[in-house]
Amino acid sequence: MSDAAAPPMVELKEVVVSFDGFKALDVKSLSIGRNELRVVIGPNGAGKTTLCDVISGKTRVVSGKVYFDGHETTYSSDVEIARRGVGRKFQTPSVFDSLTVYQNMELSLPGRRGVWKTLFSSTDPNQTSNILRLLERVHLLDEADRPAKYLSHGQRQWLEISMLIVADPKLLLVDEPAAGLSDRETELTAELLLELAGRHTLIVIEHDMDFVRRLNSRVTVLNEGKVLADGTLEQVQADPAVIEAYLGR
Repeated sequence: MSDAAAPPMVELKEVVVSFDGFKALDVKSLSIGRNELRVVIGPNGAGKTTLCDVISGKTRVVSGKVYFDGHETTYSSDVEIARRGVGRKFQTPSVFDSLTVYQNMELSLPGRRGVWKTLFSSTDPNQTSNILRLLERVHLLDEADRPAKYLSHGQRQWLEISMLIVADPKLLLVDEPAAGLSDRETELTAELLLELAGRHTLIVIEHDMDFVRRLNSRVTVLNEGKVLADGTLEQVQADPAVIEAYLGR
């Protein structure tokens, strides 16, 4: 089955999420195709993180249905959804500071669950080669034996993205990957995400419009939990409702 004929990788239908009576998310319809890179933007409190929470199973919907890879996951646990192939990178990099860069990568290999299992398990040559290739791609090969606590913020971002990739998920949820990066680090991060597009589905939450422009992908704008606009960056930037709610501020 071709990607064009396959069901969307992610689909939300009439999804509502409420916190103490406040509608944090109210999405009538949202569909993200297989191996698509989709950027989600919007002002603070627009529902971007809640959207990722719903897709990953961290937050339950009040009503509506959520689908991943053709299967309904509305009531699935976050662990079940992760096993189906959803990986997530949060805004603040979460790596094990006491482990080396290489050990952090080993921990993320499919089937590795827990530090002790990783430390006392062997890594086969193909896995080792894949880890080293990824570390070279993100300029961390020379840091492979260095404890992660000594990495810069940008290096930690790259390490966590690489940890996601080595786990080989079908979908990568990436929250503000350009936050706190230098211009050169931002450029390299955009290149990395663009390389992943076509082999993985990516949903990127981002505020930096220059970074969004580098990704040159379809953009969904959220505001007050609703989908306000959808299209190319140029299309959404020209939308009067988007200008009023977000870009014009």
